[in-house]
Amino acid sequence: MKYGSHLSQQKTEFPDAWQAHFVDYDSLKRFLKTQMVDTSVHLATAFPRSHTFAWNADPSSDQFADLLGARLARVSSLTPEFVRMLDAEVTKFNAYFVQVKDATKAKIGRALDPEHMPEVAELEAALGDLLLLERFVFLNFTAVAKALKKHDKWSGLHIREPYLMRASGLPFVVSTSLLKLKPELLARLTAVLGGKHGVEANEIAPANRPAGEGIEPTRGALPNDLTRAGPSANLGPLVELMHETQTVMVSLRGPHGTDIIGGVLSCLSKHQCQIVDFSLSRLHHDVTFGVLVHLHDRDVDLFSDLAKTAQRWDGTLSFDVQDARLKASKLASAAQYALSEAPYAQRAKYMATVVNERGLSPEFLSQWLNWLLARKISVEQMRRLDGHASLMCVEFRLSVPDELTPDELRAELIAISAAHQTDVALQPDNVFRRQKRLVVFDMDSTLIQQEVIDEIARATGIERQVAAITERAMQGELDFKESLAARVALLEGTPVEALEDVKRQLLFTEGAHYLCRALKSAGFKLAVISGGFLPLAKHVKAELGLDYAFANQLQVTADGRRLTGRTFGPVVDAARKAELLEVIAQAEGIAIDQVVAVGDGANDLLMLGKASLGIAFNAKPRVQEQARARINQKSLANIL
Repeated sequence: MKYGSHLSQQKTEFPDAWQAHFVDYDSLKRFLKTQMVDTSVHLATAFPRSHTFAWNADPSSDQFADLLGARLARVSSLTPEFVRMLDAEVTKFNAYFVQVKDATKAKIGRALDPEHMPEVAELEAALGDLLLLERFVFLNFTAVAKALKKHDKWSGLHIREPYLMRASGLPFVVSTSLLKLKPELLARLTAVLGGKHGVEANEIAPANRPAGEGIEPTRGALPNDLTRAGPSANLGPLVELMHETQTVMVSLRGPHGTDIIGGVLSCLSKHQCQIVDFSLSRLHHDVTFGVLVHLHDRDVDLFSDLAKTAQRWDGTLSFDVQDARLKASKLASAAQYALSEAPYAQRAKYMATVVNERGLSPEFLSQWLNWLLARKISVEQMRRLDGHASLMCVEFRLSVPDELTPDELRAELIAISAAHQTDVALQPDNVFRRQKRLVVFDMDSTLIQQEVIDEIARATGIERQVAAITERAMQGELDFKESLAARVALLEGTPVEALEDVKRQLLFTEGAHYLCRALKSAGFKLAVISGGFLPLAKHVKAELGLDYAFANQLQVTADGRRLTGRTFGPVVDAARKAELLEVIAQAEGIAIDQVVAVGDGANDLLMLGKASLGIAFNAKPRVQEQARARINQKSLANIL
């Protein structure tokens, strides 16, 4: 709902005598829309995005100066006219405020007279008049602030803050006496209601207040005792008004970071605002501090104090005032009060981590953001994760329309990633994403750079035959159990010492030691589950400080000197890998939602799918297509 419509709707709740004294917001808006067309001197935003300001070598035919001069002339004529119109509206509603305030104050004074014993109806009427006057002021002040905001947008000038500062001495702003009378009036009404129903005032005082001190309700809050003291025909609407709050979004930007934060918080403290959320961003000296607050009393003096704070610290102030009833119609839930979140309903939250160890290029970031725009995905937060000289890794918090499925997004991201050799990992943003506790790795071509069976085969002269079978199996063309049996059969007669030679030749993947040390120091449990062979998996476990190692067991001859060409025990194939992952998680009391799996081959797919986050590390194409995340960088440390 537009504010003009909202104001018209709210005016119907006021007596007829008040109607002519409201700010004529529609006429102010109509003037701006009809008169201040093509007048903005902020030329960068006044023209279509496709417009180009070109240099003309012939000064006599260059129209830039004439264009600017014409706009300045129109603004210099129309802005004073608008200000005079606005002044007349402010004078009108301020004069009526003074008139009604005096009558309201007199009514409240009589109700609070210690020599007078008011009836409940008299107190309710006085309180109702006070709340109505507060609402009258806030609705009109909001109309003035929004009209000024529209003027600044269409003119390119910035007069809102100076104008409000100029108005800060008017009675409707500085009249704090009524605000001070509200707690007294509430206390008197509570006491009268309590006495009427057989309860003394000191009996309904809060438990932590000594008897005899009386009742002092907080500003803008209705005491619980008032609502339970007894029935009243007029009390319901008063309770609703008392609990109604105004939502104000304030932003102050400037070069004095801590001073700006302190200045805003000082204003909020002075006016007893309730802070709902805040946001802070810094670019060297420039700081932007945004805060979302509830203003319980319609204390418009807050805005003049904020304007003075902005002036003191060379800051730029912006704010948006919305009546609670108007705000409620725009929000899907209370959670959307968070300043860090896009204010849209029917959205899911995701975290996207983009990484390229050679540096994130502007070309990739541009295509990435254009893709987000095309899919109507909002960026809520951006955070740099690396500490290198060039930008390598950024985390994006995204607000994604519910109709977009993870599989659909993942398929499109693969194409973007491949085009720029940059990885994008997309995960639901939930508590489990931030509390992973178990990481399970494949071994060959993941924790180490080689395929161990190929290394054993190299020592026996059958490298080509074994390598061909291995590659077909990793591509998913052969059944793993059959291919494993065929490869192991080729190793019959190989000396057991060959395994010790292979251990000495293993090359760990770059970043493997660093990654495992970092994860262990953070309290993670680590495991290697390999379709290779257990002696080598145990060696890797010892080298990296892992907690578990599972792999196929090679059978040796009776004298223990040679391989028989067979395995024994369960074959660690794709299904067994997924099963072992679940067994480890259960043994450690860790939920599957807290498990990460890393692998590169087709026999890792079930394991990657079982884990909450499955990462395809420099994986085969089929694996990259099906995994939830992929990393195509040299270092395993990029998993962090």
